[in-house]
Amino acid sequence: MKAPSLFDLHFDDSPNVALERQHAKQFAGLLAGVDEAGRGPWAGPVVTAAVILNYDALPDGLNDSKKLSEAKREDLYRQIMLSACVGIASASPDTIDEKNIRGATLDAMVRAVNALPQTPRRVIFDGRDVPPGLRQDGQHLIKGDGRCLAVAAASIVAKVTRDQMMVQLCAEYPEYGFAKHKGYGVSAHASALTRHGPTRHHRMSFRPVRIAAGDLD
Repeated sequence: MKAPSLFDLHFDDSPNVALERQHAKQFAGLLAGVDEAGRGPWAGPVVTAAVILNYDALPDGLNDSKKLSEAKREDLYRQIMLSACVGIASASPDTIDEKNIRGATLDAMVRAVNALPQTPRRVIFDGRDVPPGLRQDGQHLIKGDGRCLAVAAASIVAKVTRDQMMVQLCAEYPEYGFAKHKGYGVSAHASALTRHGPTRHHRMSFRPVRIAAGDLD
């Protein structure tokens, strides 16, 4: 039988530090949170991160990455990388096209967990899925990035890592403006696709990209 989760009794939209610390102690502190960044964009990889926090050295202001300014995310990213145990993985556009975005994301989540320097004893995943192939005890947590500090930290690491990758990609393809929109489907990106067509970093299984490539089937 799986260990009961204190998160099952906590439905607030904000983390409860005392509750999470208590929950982590059940697993000798080896509680990992996992989240992703980049499921929706038309271009670039999806990036996943797994984080085991040190609850005696928590960065101040941990929260869902979507609720933070870019400057705050980057500051917290630096603190997390210094104080926590972190694993990062990604899935390329080719893998996304092959496995679909959900399958590629779940596979990358498992690889992020496996990349952790320490082996977690329990893993909390943001969303509705516990990925297949996970060797540890896992739990999905809807809106976990706003309810669990470890998942919030993972959301920050995944977001900042992916943003950095898209900025680097922009240097190779400046006409697409990846540094600004990070590959999401904004009007400027749509216009660039119409003018220049897709790159090898675009997700050809996504309909707007197929349309730009002239493949409507």
